[in-house]
Amino acid sequence: MTGALSRFLTGLVGAVVEAWAELRVHRGRVLLSLIGVGVAVCALTAVVAAGAIAEQALREVSERGGGRAATLSLSSWTDDGTPVAADDLRTAFRTAVDRYGIDYASEHGWGENRVRFPDGITAVPAELVDVPFGEMHRVDVIEGGWFTAADERRMAPALVVNERFWERLGSPDLRTHPTVTIAAPAGDVTAVVVGVTPSPTWDQAPSSFLLASQAAALRGPDADAMYGTPNFEMWVPPDIAEQLIGRLSADIGGQLGEGVHVDVFRNDFAEQNASSIEQMQLIVGGIAVVVLLLGALGLVNIALVTVRTRIREIGIRRTFGATGGRIFFSVMMESVVATVAAGVVGVMLAVLLVKNPITTDLIGQGVADVPPFPMEAAGAGLLAATIVGALAGLVPALVAVRVKVIDALRY
Repeated sequence: MTGALSRFLTGLVGAVVEAWAELRVHRGRVLLSLIGVGVAVCALTAVVAAGAIAEQALREVSERGGGRAATLSLSSWTDDGTPVAADDLRTAFRTAVDRYGIDYASEHGWGENRVRFPDGITAVPAELVDVPFGEMHRVDVIEGGWFTAADERRMAPALVVNERFWERLGSPDLRTHPTVTIAAPAGDVTAVVVGVTPSPTWDQAPSSFLLASQAAALRGPDADAMYGTPNFEMWVPPDIAEQLIGRLSADIGGQLGEGVHVDVFRNDFAEQNASSIEQMQLIVGGIAVVVLLLGALGLVNIALVTVRTRIREIGIRRTFGATGGRIFFSVMMESVVATVAAGVVGVMLAVLLVKNPITTDLIGQGVADVPPFPMEAAGAGLLAATIVGALAGLVPALVAVRVKVIDALRY
């Protein structure tokens, strides 16, 4: 067994060396066709790799809006159309979260605060959240930090504001614990700015995040009425999301009693958006495959011409005992080695193109977790090059095998 394997490896290495030597002799003929193969492999590899970055970018954008996979949201209604009491809904939600051991859960609501800026009072949208919301929705903080458990214990409410809000305050150093005054119905309240989120160039209005547990400090007993009916979200493992949907709906609905209905549903859209990226990859990848096949056709023509010029050489090798299998394998290996070499160059070019900072910034603008160059993309490129080489070498190899020794010697 060891001897047979050794002979096979020796023959394979010998065929590769021989094929490489023949390519060097006929490099002028095959160079142009290999350029097409290399460009196609580069395109195929770059499409797969860039698609991974684009998919991550789309996923992160989706997660900032709809939450990470799998984010479950809760809605409720009553038979008579009256809203469910916010405190009852909040209590039932917290009880269910504790019962099922869900680590990431957050209240989510909207409201408005009247903020006293140095240049006057402005109504600023306030997004009411809990501490886990930042991780659940990939909230990016460019200054300071996101809320912590310590912020919930502050006597003064904590705020995470956007860049426009921060600039209206004069862009203070957050290490100095800058404060801002909020004009509340029960009197002015001082809030502490603990973090700053980035603002897109088109967003010129100030906004803020406020801990839901501290909303009462700004609006008193009627905080829920002032800020609106809260929503509730949970981030759970995707593989148990479907099981939890039914159990949570029944559990929370049972706590709220007769006449109250609760619907728990998945709210993230990352998986649906990822499918559109896959479709785009298939389309562009299909175009690259067509280009790859065109390069293979050129390589077949060149290989046929080369075999015709080597008929005498093939006949001499047959007279010295070279078998048909040996001739077949050596001629095919010339195409395989050529396309693999072109594939290696194509993959290297794809890495340089995709991992170039300019390309990364263009494709993955705003991506927090930029994926590394996917090895499956390089593997797909080299595999495609190998298959094309084998297909391109098949016809010339069959022609070489069919050469008769007597005809070759007379050639």
